Amino acid sequence: MSVRAYGAHAADKPLESIDIERRAVGAHDVQIAIAYCGVCHSDLHQVRSEWDGTRYPCVPGHEIVGHVTAVGGDVTKFKVGDTVGVGCLVDSCQHCSACDEGLEQFCENGFTGTYNGRTADAPGHTLGGYSQSIVVKDDFVLKISHAPEQLAAVAPLLCAGITTWSPLRHWKAGPGQKVGIVGIGGLGHMGIKLAHALGAHVVAFTTSDAKRQDALDLGADEVVVSRNAEEMAAHANSFDFILNTVAASHDLDAFTTLLKRDGTLTLVGVPEHAHPSPNVAALIFKRRAIAGSLIGGIAETQEMLDFCADKGITAEIEMIAIQEIDAAYERMLKSDVKYRFVIDNATLAA
Repeated sequence: MSVRAYGAHAADKPLESIDIERRAVGAHDVQIAIAYCGVCHSDLHQVRSEWDGTRYPCVPGHEIVGHVTAVGGDVTKFKVGDTVGVGCLVDSCQHCSACDEGLEQFCENGFTGTYNGRTADAPGHTLGGYSQSIVVKDDFVLKISHAPEQLAAVAPLLCAGITTWSPLRHWKAGPGQKVGIVGIGGLGHMGIKLAHALGAHVVAFTTSDAKRQDALDLGADEVVVSRNAEEMAAHANSFDFILNTVAASHDLDAFTTLLKRDGTLTLVGVPEHAHPSPNVAALIFKRRAIAGSLIGGIAETQEMLDFCADKGITAEIEMIAIQEIDAAYERMLKSDVKYRFVIDNATLAA
């Protein structure tokens, strides 16, 4: 099936309208008409070959919300008309120890990304959500139970939401814990919302005093300007857990020293250049840890979506037409968005 999409043919080319082919619906497939697709910083990195291995044409997009238009004969979990989502994964080996535990993001044989992942379908790699529709294996489709008017703001939950939810759950953020969220962007703003909803005492870290009120409005109990040495020192040795969403290279010691004994600093952003080597003594003498986390598995993503629907949690978004995508990328580079762009995929027909 031929559908309209937006993609790039080279790293130095703008995204443009292209026609792509979607596979016929197989026995275990779900065909989805895409209503909205969030814009992740990963999209920009991949389409511009800032990450190795970009395959062209590159059609980004892994924060997908839409409606089921067809299902395969063996599909039992979904029916035509259902509201569904697709996140960063569309396949995995489904037989390794990670997949057996519902941790498909750590598939030992390599998961298939929603775009730029190798596939038997033409053109040999997956094409993402900047398109009118997509066909996905039913095991990698998620149920959306938010209200219809919230669907655009649900889209970023499929990446920004799960990327922050997974570590918050793994390190058991909740009542009685002091949790820090470093960075108030697409990921960080969701981290604040989720940590607050989980019942933790939430401290947001920002480099800009101008974001103080924004962070409080999102649910932070306190806000620390990380460039202010006195504000940072006031929180020394006090955090159970800090989630660091910043993707730029920076000094991690400033945050590890804020952890209690046995506290953990978890990173979810991959910097273009490596972080400076941390002070090992700060880790050894209080048994602190620096860890990493990658999106989440399918079951965990469904858990997050259900939690957010129950609590009325969505992302803060700015809706754009697909024709504005390159301008949105340039604004994203300047952090000029509160806090996630979302494409109205109906504009692909224009």
